[in-house]
Amino acid sequence: MSNELWRLSAVELARRIRQRELSCCEVTASVLLRIGEVNPSLNALADVMADEALAAAAQADHAVAQGQTLGLLHGVPVTIKVNVDTAGHATTDGIVAAKDHVAATDSPLVAQLRAAGAVIVGRSNTPAFSLRWFTDNELHGRTLNPFDAAVTPGGSSGGAAAAVATGMGAIAHGNDYGGSIRYPAWACGVVGLRTTTGRVPSYKASAPNRIISNQLMSVQGPLTRSVADARLALQVMAQGSALDPNWVPAPLDYPGAGRPHAVAVFKHHAAYDVDPGVSAAIEQAAGWLAAAGYNVVEVEPPHFEEGAELWRDLVMDDLRRGGKPAIETLGDAAVRANLGSMYEGRPALDRDGYLEALARRFNICRAWAQFLEQYPVLLMPNSWQRQFPVDDDTHTAARLNQLVAAQSPLLGTAMMGLPGLAVPTGLVGGLPTGVQLVSGRFREDLVLRAGEVIERAARFSALDTLAPTEA
Repeated sequence: MSNELWRLSAVELARRIRQRELSCCEVTASVLLRIGEVNPSLNALADVMADEALAAAAQADHAVAQGQTLGLLHGVPVTIKVNVDTAGHATTDGIVAAKDHVAATDSPLVAQLRAAGAVIVGRSNTPAFSLRWFTDNELHGRTLNPFDAAVTPGGSSGGAAAAVATGMGAIAHGNDYGGSIRYPAWACGVVGLRTTTGRVPSYKASAPNRIISNQLMSVQGPLTRSVADARLALQVMAQGSALDPNWVPAPLDYPGAGRPHAVAVFKHHAAYDVDPGVSAAIEQAAGWLAAAGYNVVEVEPPHFEEGAELWRDLVMDDLRRGGKPAIETLGDAAVRANLGSMYEGRPALDRDGYLEALARRFNICRAWAQFLEQYPVLLMPNSWQRQFPVDDDTHTAARLNQLVAAQSPLLGTAMMGLPGLAVPTGLVGGLPTGVQLVSGRFREDLVLRAGEVIERAARFSALDTLAPTEA
Protein backbone atom coordinates (compact mmCIF):
# COMPACT_ATOMS: atom_id res chain seq x y z
CA MET A 1 0.00 0.00 0.00
CA SER A 2 1.22 3.53 -0.83
CA ASN A 3 0.89 4.69 2.77
CA GLU A 4 3.42 1.99 3.79
CA LEU A 5 6.14 3.10 1.36
CA TRP A 6 8.05 4.67 4.26
CA ARG A 7 9.03 1.12 5.21
CA LEU A 8 11.09 0.55 2.08
CA SER A 9 14.87 0.78 1.96
CA ALA A 10 16.73 3.42 -0.02
CA VAL A 11 17.99 0.76 -2.41
CA GLU A 12 14.47 -0.54 -3.04
CA LEU A 13 12.95 2.93 -3.39
CA ALA A 14 15.60 4.07 -5.88
CA ARG A 15 15.15 0.89 -7.93
CA ARG A 16 11.37 1.04 -8.04
CA ILE A 17 11.32 4.76 -8.86
CA ARG A 18 13.85 4.20 -11.66
CA GLN A 19 11.66 1.42 -13.05
CA ARG A 20 8.58 3.68 -12.77
CA GLU A 21 6.85 1.34 -10.34
CA LEU A 22 6.58 4.18 -7.82
CA SER A 23 6.35 7.94 -8.11
CA CYS A 24 8.54 10.26 -6.07
CA CYS A 25 5.47 12.16 -4.91
CA GLU A 26 3.73 9.10 -3.45
CA VAL A 27 6.92 8.02 -1.70
CA THR A 28 7.46 11.48 -0.23
CA ALA A 29 3.81 11.76 0.81
CA SER A 30 4.04 8.41 2.60
CA VAL A 31 7.15 9.47 4.53
CA LEU A 32 5.62 12.83 5.44
CA LEU A 33 2.52 11.03 6.71
CA ARG A 34 4.77 8.81 8.82
CA ILE A 35 6.58 11.87 10.16
CA GLY A 36 3.24 13.36 11.13
CA GLU A 37 2.36 10.18 13.02
CA VAL A 38 5.55 9.62 15.03
CA ASN A 39 7.60 12.82 15.15
CA PRO A 40 5.30 14.73 17.53
CA SER A 41 6.04 12.17 20.26
CA LEU A 42 9.72 11.44 19.46
CA ASN A 43 10.85 14.94 18.38
CA ALA A 44 13.53 13.49 16.12
CA LEU A 45 13.09 16.16 13.45
CA ALA A 46 13.39 19.78 14.52
CA ASP A 47 12.40 21.09 11.09
CA VAL A 48 9.92 19.27 8.84
CA MET A 49 10.28 20.51 5.25
CA ALA A 50 6.95 19.24 3.89
CA ASP A 51 6.28 21.88 1.23
CA GLU A 52 9.84 21.86 -0.09
CA ALA A 53 9.91 18.07 -0.08
CA LEU A 54 6.70 17.77 -2.08
CA ALA A 55 7.94 20.37 -4.58
CA ALA A 56 11.25 18.53 -4.95
CA ALA A 57 9.39 15.23 -5.41
CA ALA A 58 7.25 16.77 -8.16
CA GLN A 59 10.41 17.96 -9.94
CA ALA A 60 11.91 14.48 -9.52
CA ASP A 61 8.82 12.90 -11.10
CA HIS A 62 9.08 15.35 -13.99
CA ALA A 63 12.69 14.25 -14.55
CA VAL A 64 11.53 10.63 -14.69
CA ALA A 65 8.76 11.49 -17.15
CA GLN A 66 11.22 13.36 -19.37
CA GLY A 67 13.59 10.40 -19.46
CA GLN A 68 16.40 12.35 -17.84
CA THR A 69 19.42 10.63 -16.32
CA LEU A 70 18.56 9.81 -12.72
CA GLY A 71 20.90 10.02 -9.75
CA LEU A 72 21.61 7.16 -7.36
CA LEU A 73 19.11 8.47 -4.79
CA HIS A 74 16.46 9.81 -7.14
CA GLY A 75 13.26 10.30 -5.15
CA VAL A 76 14.67 8.81 -1.91
CA PRO A 77 13.59 10.72 1.26
CA VAL A 78 16.48 11.77 3.50
CA THR A 79 17.05 13.94 6.56
CA ILE A 80 19.87 16.39 7.34
CA LYS A 81 21.23 17.25 10.78
CA VAL A 82 20.61 20.85 11.92
CA ASN A 83 24.34 21.50 12.39
CA VAL A 84 25.18 21.65 8.68
CA ASP A 85 24.09 24.28 6.18
CA THR A 86 20.87 23.66 4.27
CA ALA A 87 20.04 26.65 2.10
CA GLY A 88 17.05 28.64 3.33
CA HIS A 89 17.08 27.06 6.80
CA ALA A 90 18.76 28.03 10.05
CA THR A 91 21.93 26.14 10.96
CA THR A 92 20.99 26.14 14.63
CA ASP A 93 23.25 23.43 16.06
CA GLY A 94 20.66 23.29 18.83
CA ILE A 95 21.49 26.82 20.05
CA VAL A 96 18.81 29.43 20.78
CA ALA A 97 21.12 32.25 19.70
CA ALA A 98 21.48 30.63 16.25
CA LYS A 99 17.76 30.22 15.56
CA ASP A 100 17.83 32.93 12.87
CA HIS A 101 21.18 32.01 11.30
CA VAL A 102 19.69 31.06 7.93
CA ALA A 103 22.15 29.41 5.54
CA ALA A 104 22.57 30.98 2.12
CA THR A 105 24.09 27.87 0.55
CA ASP A 106 24.14 24.10 1.00
CA SER A 107 27.06 22.30 2.59
CA PRO A 108 28.77 20.03 0.03
CA LEU A 109 27.12 16.81 1.20
CA VAL A 110 23.68 18.45 1.11
CA ALA A 111 24.36 19.61 -2.43
CA GLN A 112 25.57 16.12 -3.35
CA LEU A 113 22.43 14.51 -1.97
CA ARG A 114 20.24 16.92 -3.92
CA ALA A 115 22.27 16.34 -7.09
CA ALA A 116 21.75 12.60 -6.68
CA GLY A 117 17.99 13.18 -6.60
CA ALA A 118 17.39 12.75 -2.86
CA VAL A 119 14.37 14.52 -1.39
CA ILE A 120 15.09 16.27 1.90
CA VAL A 121 12.05 15.81 4.15
CA GLY A 122 13.40 17.33 7.35
CA ARG A 123 16.31 18.25 9.57
CA SER A 124 17.23 16.22 12.62
CA ASN A 125 17.79 17.32 16.19
CA THR A 126 21.10 17.55 18.04
CA PRO A 127 22.26 18.69 21.50
CA ALA A 128 23.48 22.27 21.85
CA PHE A 129 26.80 22.66 20.01
CA SER A 130 26.48 18.93 19.13
CA LEU A 131 28.65 18.14 22.15
CA ARG A 132 26.80 15.45 24.12
CA TRP A 133 25.96 11.76 23.77
CA PHE A 134 22.40 12.85 24.53
CA THR A 135 20.01 14.81 22.27
CA ASP A 136 18.24 17.68 24.00
CA ASN A 137 18.46 21.45 23.80
CA GLU A 138 16.55 24.55 24.84
CA LEU A 139 15.69 25.50 21.24
CA HIS A 140 14.25 22.28 19.81
CA GLY A 141 13.60 20.18 22.92
CA ARG A 142 14.37 16.56 23.71
CA THR A 143 14.53 13.66 21.26
CA LEU A 144 13.34 10.37 22.72
CA ASN A 145 14.77 6.92 22.15
CA PRO A 146 11.95 5.10 20.30
CA PHE A 147 12.61 1.94 22.31
CA ASP A 148 12.63 3.53 25.77
CA ALA A 149 12.09 7.21 26.58
CA ALA A 150 14.04 6.85 29.83
CA VAL A 151 17.38 6.32 28.05
CA THR A 152 19.32 8.37 25.54
CA PRO A 153 18.77 7.97 21.79
CA GLY A 154 22.46 8.78 21.60
CA GLY A 155 24.11 11.96 20.48
CA SER A 156 24.89 14.06 18.90
CA SER A 157 23.07 12.52 15.90
CA GLY A 158 20.26 11.26 18.13
CA GLY A 159 17.56 12.87 16.02
CA ALA A 160 18.97 11.24 12.89
CA ALA A 161 19.04 7.79 14.52
CA ALA A 162 15.52 8.03 15.97
CA ALA A 163 14.18 9.31 12.64
CA VAL A 164 15.62 6.57 10.45
CA ALA A 165 14.76 3.86 13.01
CA THR A 166 11.08 4.79 12.83
CA GLY A 167 10.69 5.35 9.08
CA MET A 168 11.06 9.12 8.86
CA GLY A 169 13.32 8.82 5.81
CA ALA A 170 15.44 5.99 4.44
CA ILE A 171 18.77 7.75 4.99
CA ALA A 172 19.75 10.18 7.74
CA HIS A 173 22.82 12.37 7.65
CA GLY A 174 24.97 12.56 10.76
CA ASN A 175 28.45 13.58 11.84
CA ASP A 176 30.96 11.94 14.18
CA TYR A 177 33.63 13.75 16.24
CA GLY A 178 33.71 11.29 19.11
CA GLY A 179 31.04 8.71 18.35
CA SER A 180 28.17 10.94 17.25
CA ILE A 181 27.11 8.62 14.41
CA ARG A 182 28.01 5.25 15.87
CA TYR A 183 26.61 5.74 19.38
CA PRO A 184 23.12 6.95 18.29
CA ALA A 185 22.96 4.22 15.64
CA TRP A 186 23.74 1.60 18.29
CA ALA A 187 21.37 3.20 20.83
CA CYS A 188 18.45 3.15 18.35
CA GLY A 189 19.18 -0.16 16.60
CA VAL A 190 20.25 1.09 13.16
CA VAL A 191 23.37 1.11 11.02
CA GLY A 192 25.76 4.04 11.39
CA LEU A 193 28.87 4.59 9.26
CA ARG A 194 31.64 6.81 10.56
CA THR A 195 33.69 7.52 7.45
CA THR A 196 37.45 8.03 7.25
CA THR A 197 38.57 11.61 7.81
CA GLY A 198 38.84 13.03 4.29
CA ARG A 199 36.35 10.61 2.72
CA VAL A 200 33.31 12.96 2.75
CA PRO A 201 33.90 16.71 2.37
CA SER A 202 33.09 18.76 5.47
CA TYR A 203 32.39 22.46 5.11
CA LYS A 204 29.77 24.99 6.08
CA ALA A 205 29.95 28.62 5.01
CA SER A 206 28.20 29.66 8.23
CA ALA A 207 31.20 28.44 10.28
CA PRO A 208 34.18 27.95 7.96
CA ASN A 209 36.93 27.93 10.61
CA ARG A 210 37.58 24.51 12.15
CA ILE A 211 39.79 23.83 15.16
CA ILE A 212 42.66 21.38 14.66
CA SER A 213 41.12 18.38 16.42
CA ASN A 214 37.92 18.84 14.42
CA GLN A 215 39.92 18.81 11.18
CA LEU A 216 41.66 15.60 12.27
CA MET A 217 38.68 13.74 13.74
CA SER A 218 35.24 15.02 12.69
CA VAL A 219 33.51 13.36 9.72
CA GLN A 220 30.16 13.22 7.92
CA GLY A 221 28.32 9.96 7.25
CA PRO A 222 25.00 8.13 6.95
CA LEU A 223 22.66 6.40 9.39
CA THR A 224 20.40 3.83 7.72
CA ARG A 225 18.33 0.72 8.39
CA SER A 226 20.61 -1.54 6.33
CA VAL A 227 24.25 -1.87 5.37
CA ALA A 228 23.29 -1.78 1.69
CA ASP A 229 21.68 1.64 2.21
CA ALA A 230 24.80 2.89 4.01
CA ARG A 231 26.91 1.79 1.05
CA LEU A 232 24.57 3.57 -1.36
CA ALA A 233 24.60 6.75 0.69
CA LEU A 234 28.40 6.66 0.88
CA GLN A 235 28.66 6.57 -2.91
CA VAL A 236 26.85 9.89 -3.03
CA MET A 237 28.33 11.58 0.04
CA ALA A 238 31.93 10.76 -0.93
CA GLN A 239 31.88 13.00 -4.00
CA GLY A 240 34.62 15.62 -3.72
CA SER A 241 34.56 19.35 -3.09
CA ALA A 242 37.37 21.91 -3.21
CA LEU A 243 35.76 23.51 -0.15
CA ASP A 244 37.39 20.77 1.94
CA PRO A 245 41.12 20.51 1.15
CA ASN A 246 41.32 17.37 3.31
CA TRP A 247 39.08 15.43 0.90
CA VAL A 248 40.83 12.43 -0.68
CA PRO A 249 39.66 10.80 -3.96
CA ALA A 250 40.17 7.31 -2.54
CA PRO A 251 38.43 4.30 -4.13
CA LEU A 252 35.28 3.02 -2.48
CA ASP A 253 36.26 -0.60 -3.16
CA TYR A 254 39.65 -2.27 -3.27
CA PRO A 255 40.72 -5.59 -4.84
CA GLY A 256 40.09 -8.57 -2.56
CA ALA A 257 37.63 -6.76 -0.30
CA GLY A 258 35.02 -9.47 -0.80
CA ARG A 259 37.03 -12.33 0.65
CA PRO A 260 36.99 -13.05 4.41
CA HIS A 261 39.85 -11.46 6.32
CA ALA A 262 41.42 -11.82 9.75
CA VAL A 263 39.26 -10.23 12.43
CA ALA A 264 40.60 -9.01 15.77
CA VAL A 265 37.98 -9.39 18.51
CA PHE A 266 38.24 -6.99 21.45
CA LYS A 267 35.55 -7.61 24.05
CA HIS A 268 37.02 -6.71 27.43
CA HIS A 269 39.66 -4.54 29.07
CA ALA A 270 40.78 -4.46 32.70
CA ALA A 271 40.20 -0.70 32.91
CA TYR A 272 36.50 -0.87 31.99
CA ASP A 273 33.34 -2.46 33.35
CA VAL A 274 31.57 -4.35 30.57
CA ASP A 275 27.83 -4.93 30.48
CA PRO A 276 27.08 -8.64 29.88
CA GLY A 277 24.79 -7.80 26.97
CA VAL A 278 27.60 -5.88 25.29
CA SER A 279 30.10 -8.74 25.54
CA ALA A 280 27.44 -11.26 24.47
CA ALA A 281 26.79 -9.26 21.28
CA ILE A 282 30.53 -9.30 20.47
CA GLU A 283 30.75 -13.07 21.02
CA GLN A 284 27.69 -13.67 18.88
CA ALA A 285 28.97 -11.48 16.03
CA ALA A 286 32.40 -13.13 16.21
CA GLY A 287 30.70 -16.50 15.78
CA TRP A 288 28.78 -15.30 12.75
CA LEU A 289 31.96 -13.97 11.13
CA ALA A 290 33.83 -17.20 11.86
CA ALA A 291 31.00 -19.20 10.30
CA ALA A 292 31.32 -17.03 7.17
CA GLY A 293 35.00 -17.91 6.85
CA TYR A 294 36.66 -15.01 8.66
CA ASN A 295 39.72 -15.86 10.76
CA VAL A 296 38.60 -14.60 14.16
CA VAL A 297 41.27 -13.95 16.81
CA GLU A 298 40.76 -12.40 20.24
CA VAL A 299 43.42 -9.71 20.63
CA GLU A 300 43.67 -6.19 22.08
CA PRO A 301 44.57 -3.32 19.74
CA PRO A 302 47.65 -1.26 20.63
CA HIS A 303 47.58 1.72 23.01
CA PHE A 304 43.81 1.43 23.32
CA GLU A 305 43.28 3.27 26.59
CA GLU A 306 45.94 5.86 25.78
CA GLY A 307 44.29 6.58 22.45
CA ALA A 308 40.92 7.25 24.07
CA GLU A 309 42.55 9.53 26.65
CA LEU A 310 44.42 11.39 23.91
CA TRP A 311 41.08 12.15 22.21
CA ARG A 312 39.99 13.90 25.38
CA ASP A 313 43.29 15.80 25.72
CA LEU A 314 43.25 17.13 22.17
CA VAL A 315 39.53 17.90 21.90
CA MET A 316 39.17 19.50 25.32
CA ASP A 317 42.29 21.61 24.91
CA ASP A 318 41.18 22.76 21.46
CA LEU A 319 37.79 23.73 22.87
CA ARG A 320 39.43 25.85 25.56
CA ARG A 321 40.63 28.14 22.79
CA GLY A 322 38.03 27.60 20.09
CA GLY A 323 34.64 27.03 21.65
CA LYS A 324 34.49 26.99 25.46
CA PRO A 325 33.71 30.74 25.86
CA ALA A 326 30.83 30.52 23.38
CA ILE A 327 29.45 27.37 25.00
CA GLU A 328 29.59 28.95 28.45
CA THR A 329 27.83 32.07 27.13
CA LEU A 330 25.33 30.62 24.64
CA GLY A 331 24.96 26.99 25.65
CA ASP A 332 22.01 25.60 27.60
CA ALA A 333 22.28 24.35 31.17
CA ALA A 334 22.86 20.73 30.15
CA VAL A 335 25.80 21.37 27.82
CA ARG A 336 27.36 23.77 30.33
CA ALA A 337 27.10 21.14 33.07
CA ASN A 338 28.58 18.51 30.75
CA LEU A 339 31.46 20.74 29.74
CA GLY A 340 32.18 21.80 33.31
CA SER A 341 32.51 18.19 34.40
CA MET A 342 34.73 17.38 31.40
CA TYR A 343 37.18 20.09 32.47
CA GLU A 344 37.06 19.50 36.23
CA GLY A 345 40.51 18.50 37.46
CA ARG A 346 41.91 18.56 33.92
CA PRO A 347 44.81 21.01 33.51
CA ALA A 348 45.31 22.84 30.25
CA LEU A 349 48.10 21.73 27.96
CA ASP A 350 50.78 24.30 27.26
CA ARG A 351 52.16 24.77 23.75
CA ASP A 352 54.75 22.02 24.08
CA GLY A 353 52.24 19.69 25.70
CA TYR A 354 49.81 20.11 22.81
CA LEU A 355 52.52 19.59 20.21
CA GLU A 356 53.70 16.48 22.04
CA ALA A 357 50.11 15.18 22.05
CA LEU A 358 49.95 15.61 18.27
CA ALA A 359 53.27 13.78 17.90
CA ARG A 360 52.00 10.96 20.11
CA ARG A 361 48.85 10.74 18.00
CA PHE A 362 50.99 10.13 14.93
CA ASN A 363 52.84 7.28 16.63
CA ILE A 364 49.61 5.65 17.83
CA CYS A 365 48.21 5.92 14.30
CA ARG A 366 51.30 4.10 13.02
CA ALA A 367 50.86 1.31 15.57
CA TRP A 368 47.21 0.90 14.58
CA ALA A 369 48.04 0.91 10.88
CA GLN A 370 50.40 -2.02 11.49
CA PHE A 371 47.79 -3.77 13.65
CA LEU A 372 45.08 -3.34 10.99
CA GLU A 373 47.44 -4.64 8.34
CA GLN A 374 47.61 -7.90 10.31
CA TYR A 375 43.91 -7.83 11.28
CA PRO A 376 42.08 -5.83 8.58
CA VAL A 377 38.83 -5.79 10.59
CA LEU A 378 38.47 -5.06 14.31
CA LEU A 379 35.29 -6.16 16.09
CA MET A 380 34.54 -4.38 19.37
CA PRO A 381 31.74 -2.58 21.23
CA ASN A 382 30.41 0.87 20.54
CA SER A 383 30.13 1.40 24.29
CA TRP A 384 31.13 -0.83 27.19
CA GLN A 385 27.81 -0.04 28.87
CA ARG A 386 24.15 -0.08 27.85
CA GLN A 387 22.29 3.08 26.85
CA PHE A 388 22.69 5.74 29.55
CA PRO A 389 19.71 7.16 31.44
CA VAL A 390 18.54 10.51 30.10
CA ASP A 391 20.78 13.43 31.19
CA ASP A 392 23.18 11.10 33.01
CA ASP A 393 26.04 13.36 31.93
CA THR A 394 24.82 16.44 33.82
CA HIS A 395 25.18 15.33 37.44
CA THR A 396 28.74 15.01 38.75
CA ALA A 397 32.23 15.00 37.31
CA ALA A 398 32.75 11.51 38.73
CA ARG A 399 29.74 10.17 36.83
CA LEU A 400 30.75 12.02 33.67
CA ASN A 401 34.17 10.36 33.84
CA GLN A 402 32.47 6.96 34.06
CA LEU A 403 30.47 7.77 30.94
CA VAL A 404 33.57 8.89 29.06
CA ALA A 405 35.36 5.68 30.05
CA ALA A 406 32.42 3.63 28.75
CA GLN A 407 32.74 5.39 25.38
CA SER A 408 36.43 4.60 24.90
CA PRO A 409 35.73 2.33 21.87
CA LEU A 410 34.35 5.41 20.11
CA LEU A 411 37.04 7.88 21.12
CA GLY A 412 40.38 6.39 20.16
CA THR A 413 39.16 5.43 16.69
CA ALA A 414 37.82 8.96 16.14
CA MET A 415 41.11 10.40 17.41
CA MET A 416 42.92 8.54 14.60
CA GLY A 417 40.35 9.41 11.92
CA LEU A 418 39.52 5.75 11.24
CA PRO A 419 36.24 4.46 9.76
CA GLY A 420 33.82 2.56 11.97
CA LEU A 421 30.47 0.86 11.41
CA ALA A 422 27.79 0.33 14.05
CA VAL A 423 25.68 -2.73 13.23
CA PRO A 424 22.64 -3.82 15.30
CA THR A 425 22.41 -7.43 16.43
CA GLY A 426 19.11 -7.58 18.32
CA LEU A 427 17.44 -6.63 21.59
CA VAL A 428 18.50 -7.23 25.18
CA GLY A 429 16.02 -6.24 27.87
CA GLY A 430 13.98 -4.28 25.34
CA LEU A 431 16.91 -2.13 24.17
CA PRO A 432 18.95 -2.48 20.98
CA THR A 433 22.37 -4.04 21.14
CA GLY A 434 25.04 -4.31 18.51
CA VAL A 435 28.71 -4.14 17.62
CA GLN A 436 31.28 -1.86 16.02
CA LEU A 437 33.56 -2.80 13.13
CA VAL A 438 36.73 -0.77 12.49
CA SER A 439 39.20 -0.91 9.61
CA GLY A 440 42.16 1.03 8.23
CA ARG A 441 41.91 4.42 6.59
CA PHE A 442 39.60 4.49 3.55
CA ARG A 443 38.73 0.81 3.97
CA GLU A 444 35.01 1.31 4.53
CA ASP A 445 34.56 -1.53 2.05
CA LEU A 446 35.90 -4.02 4.61
CA VAL A 447 33.59 -3.00 7.45
CA LEU A 448 30.58 -2.81 5.14
CA ARG A 449 31.15 -6.36 3.88
CA ALA A 450 31.70 -7.74 7.37
CA GLY A 451 28.69 -5.76 8.55
CA GLU A 452 26.52 -7.46 5.93
CA VAL A 453 27.53 -10.86 7.30
CA ILE A 454 26.44 -9.83 10.79
CA GLU A 455 23.26 -8.19 9.49
CA ARG A 456 22.19 -11.31 7.60
CA ALA A 457 22.77 -13.51 10.63
CA ALA A 458 21.08 -11.15 13.12
CA ARG A 459 17.94 -10.57 11.02
CA PHE A 460 17.10 -7.58 13.19
CA SER A 461 15.09 -4.58 12.04
CA ALA A 462 14.41 -1.65 14.33
CA LEU A 463 11.56 -0.61 12.09
CA ASP A 464 9.84 -4.00 12.19
CA THR A 465 10.37 -4.23 15.95
CA LEU A 466 8.89 -0.77 16.59
CA ALA A 467 6.16 -0.90 13.92
CA PRO A 468 5.40 -4.54 13.07
CA THR A 469 3.49 -5.17 9.88
CA GLU A 470 -0.07 -6.30 10.51
CA ALA A 471 -0.82 -9.78 9.24
